[in-house]
Amino acid sequence: MKISFHGADRGVTGSCHLFECAGKKILVDCGLYQGGHESDEDNREPFGFTPAAIDFLILTHAHLDHCGRIPLLYQRGFRGEIITTAASRELAKLVLLDSAHLQEEEARYQTRKAERRGKGGGSFQALYSVVDALNSFDLFGRVANYGQVVQLSEAIAITFFDAGHILGSASILFEVAESGSKRRVLFSGDIGNTGHPILRDPEVPDGCDVVVMETTYGDRLHKQLDPSVQELYKVINDTFRRGGNVIIPTFALERAQELLYFLREGAEKKVIPESTQVFLDSPMAISATEIFERHTDCYGADAAKLFEQGRDPFRLKNLHFVRESADSIALNRIVSGSIILAGAGMCTGGRVRHHLRQNLGRRESSILFVGFAAKGTLARLIIDGAREVKILGEEVPVRASIHTINGFSAHADQQELLEWHKRCGNPKHTFLVHGEPEVMSKFAPLLSGTTVDMPKLDESFEI
Repeated sequence: MKISFHGADRGVTGSCHLFECAGKKILVDCGLYQGGHESDEDNREPFGFTPAAIDFLILTHAHLDHCGRIPLLYQRGFRGEIITTAASRELAKLVLLDSAHLQEEEARYQTRKAERRGKGGGSFQALYSVVDALNSFDLFGRVANYGQVVQLSEAIAITFFDAGHILGSASILFEVAESGSKRRVLFSGDIGNTGHPILRDPEVPDGCDVVVMETTYGDRLHKQLDPSVQELYKVINDTFRRGGNVIIPTFALERAQELLYFLREGAEKKVIPESTQVFLDSPMAISATEIFERHTDCYGADAAKLFEQGRDPFRLKNLHFVRESADSIALNRIVSGSIILAGAGMCTGGRVRHHLRQNLGRRESSILFVGFAAKGTLARLIIDGAREVKILGEEVPVRASIHTINGFSAHADQQELLEWHKRCGNPKHTFLVHGEPEVMSKFAPLLSGTTVDMPKLDESFEI
């Protein structure tokens, strides 16, 4: 058996791991690198393996950094079967179509930009096209249910366990019979933060021999959820008193829905003004919310109870879905009393950049970050205290009140990661992925009774 690592290795995006066992080549995730120009170059590099030789792609969940290179994989020859949960299948198709559209749009923009500057050399090529994305959808095969065994071959069985990270997310347990012995190999995917109202807490199989686990927040503890929710309400009320807007760069999957859940709750309890106008300015987040509403079987007890009562946990009185670009632009006329949730969460693209350009320079407004921001992203620059940032070609001063609340994180913190690992059953070998090097270096010594490796890109291990 061999595991090789081809993304999210000493980094937090581009998850992609190849597991070779019992005569099969199985890819776990195939995500997009995110975070600036260098990431664009990384995405265009060879995969480190032959796509046409891959038999299966097992998708842990539908975040772009885990599924975003699937159309490129197809473009370069992959024709195997993709297996994931029903919710992840729906969300992944939404995410990949959006990504393909943005890839094509960026290529057209760069071509026009080069032409204006009088630079020849032909047109810029998109990383992949909408057609590539649509073609890759044909490869989605069997649907996996939590706790049910899926047989890949006579010698290989996989089981999906609820990872509690986003809707449909899973940790994948491989049970492999090879050379007269059986091994249990677990890929964590992204591990969820416990105690959140929409999804269930992560499930973990025990008795694992080898574990590949994420370490995004392996160096810190999150704020508790309830104080984080109260801080959210305080930022909103303080901003409205100053006469400004609250801009929340929002990931379309999970974070947008969780914020809607708490904004509804806050308005119902009159902790924030009932008249608060909330704009979800992200076509993808709107569609994702509709997908969430179709998969109530994935919910934890609190959210499920609301649906049983005939109430939608994501809908509040003054919620406005903003799909059209013209309607998004019209939001610029609103100077106070509104909450605008817009993509993307790391501010690397999407409509949030327009709202930042309008509000970053206003002392009355607040910018509220509630998710991870990778190095090199606009979000990280603002969080780290930049006094001026470049947005859509314009230098914008940072005068707005900047807030970071990490209690909403969909990732487990250090203590939860340690507990998750302990529940795996003392694995002999642990590989740390999906984390920045300094974070992994702090987390690794906390693991006992296991051999720990922090793989480099394209590094492989016999297990």
